[in-house]
Amino acid sequence: MNLFLRDDFEKFLLSLKSTEIVHQWGNSSVGNIGGKIFALYSIWNEEDEWQIAFKCSDISFEMLPTLEGIKKAKYLARAKWVAVSPHSELSQDEIKAYIIEAHKIISKKLTKKKQIELGFIGGE
Repeated sequence: MNLFLRDDFEKFLLSLKSTEIVHQWGNSSVGNIGGKIFALYSIWNEEDEWQIAFKCSDISFEMLPTLEGIKKAKYLARAKWVAVSPHSELSQDEIKAYIIEAHKIISKKLTKKKQIELGFIGGE
């Protein structure tokens, strides 16, 4: 599996609980849970290459952009997102782990009602 291929990226995201894929913003593949995005596969402008972007923890947001091939995500940096190029220092397994963490971060931000509806927590 190569996450920098759209089909593989989407397949991986869809393996995560209650994930949906939407194509928007210039044909980006956007992974969301309950309508809130946690990861995307996109190209930011004609000079850029296709990249993977995801929500980060505070610590990861400060640390990851210090690595080669990773920068704060254009338009999404204020929400603590990074963009990873295919030439980054991260392995595919490391990228998967960060995407899984992004999925967890966003699922915890859903309302309790939505978390129950999507099966993240049990109902009362």
